[in-house]
Amino acid sequence: MRVLCTVTGSPSHARAMLPLVTALAAGEREVLIAAPPQLAPLFAGGPVRTTGVLADPHEHMDRLFRGGAGAGGRRPGTEPEHAWAEVFAGSHLADSAAALLPVARAFRPDLVVRDGGEFAGCLVAEALGLPHVSAPSGAANHLDPVRLLPVLNEHRGRLGLPVAADPHAIHRYGRLDCMPPRYSFTVHPARKTIIYRQPSEIDPTETLAPWMAELPTDKPLVIAAVGTVLPMLARLRHTGAEIPRPMADLLDVSDLLNATVAALSRLDCTALVATGGIPLEPARRNDNVHLVDHFPQPPLLRCAQLFLTHGGYNSIREAVGAGVPMAVAPRFGDQFANADRVQQLGLGRRVVGPGETPVADDIAAACARLLDDPRVTARTRRAQRHMLALPPVASAVADLERLVRAVVPGRPEDVAGISVTGPG
Repeated sequence: MRVLCTVTGSPSHARAMLPLVTALAAGEREVLIAAPPQLAPLFAGGPVRTTGVLADPHEHMDRLFRGGAGAGGRRPGTEPEHAWAEVFAGSHLADSAAALLPVARAFRPDLVVRDGGEFAGCLVAEALGLPHVSAPSGAANHLDPVRLLPVLNEHRGRLGLPVAADPHAIHRYGRLDCMPPRYSFTVHPARKTIIYRQPSEIDPTETLAPWMAELPTDKPLVIAAVGTVLPMLARLRHTGAEIPRPMADLLDVSDLLNATVAALSRLDCTALVATGGIPLEPARRNDNVHLVDHFPQPPLLRCAQLFLTHGGYNSIREAVGAGVPMAVAPRFGDQFANADRVQQLGLGRRVVGPGETPVADDIAAACARLLDDPRVTARTRRAQRHMLALPPVASAVADLERLVRAVVPGRPEDVAGISVTGPG
């Protein structure tokens, strides 16, 4: 079986695909990764081939914010649904699909697996009559297929493909998920879902720094991070990109990080804060708070008692897998819905609302309550057990192989009988 995997977005999207890609590449399977040039090296050294043919969505965003236009001549608005449709399916998508099509024809895949926010793979699969599935990734869990349909149909028209009448054509053959069904963060579920357990160690070489291993253990360990996308977008703002003011305010995470440091400095804990390289106010930090540009998040979650997070999907999934309660301080996009879902499931609390300025007192109070609430810890450990009960990633590969064997070109209904769900 030959599998074409397409990945876009941030390095976190690529890392989230690594376990599946590695499992697909085992045995008698050939895998080709198509990604933007800056993401292709993340797969180097593995048992797969890579090609950096996809357009860089961040360059697309930079052009938009500097006066360009998106798909259909649109400028990105501040409405989340419109903004995300433009980010994931803007004019750069046509460039990606055009560059990917000859590569796919030469590779002759049996299946396309794309990350949830990458749609060139979907369009190319339609052009070649191939089955395609999406892997879970961040804001893609919240993309509304109905809102996305006309945008993708514009691209289909440019590529000479039939327009789709069914908004769910993007999940025509199903999607992948790696959260237990009762804990899923998918807002618009597909008709068919293959569920598997994401390994806790994406990078087995990632270890704690020696000084981290020597941190005190007589107090709870609290770790805090804002992911990789927010610092990257914040740096884009400082290069002179003309980002609309409401969106620019959301992307500036210095206030959140400063409030986080001040809040954790007031708690009787040991704290590690990943700043993403953003300068902070040193006067607000006490000795119990340690600042680093980046830390190895999965290993640290295994020994932490609380995770203060921006609410990115990968971070939430890793926290549930480690059984760690969360204090969620969302900034934009899917993070607010993710924070609400965390609170709804009883796995933590949201500490910042839409448009609210992060306040150290509020963050400190929320973190203190979570550290002292055994019910939240118990619910989080229960969610962890449900995640540990999911089938391993190798089972997803077997399901995908059955999908390929079952598909008759032009008759996707033939795969209806192989829908897979994990234990719920």
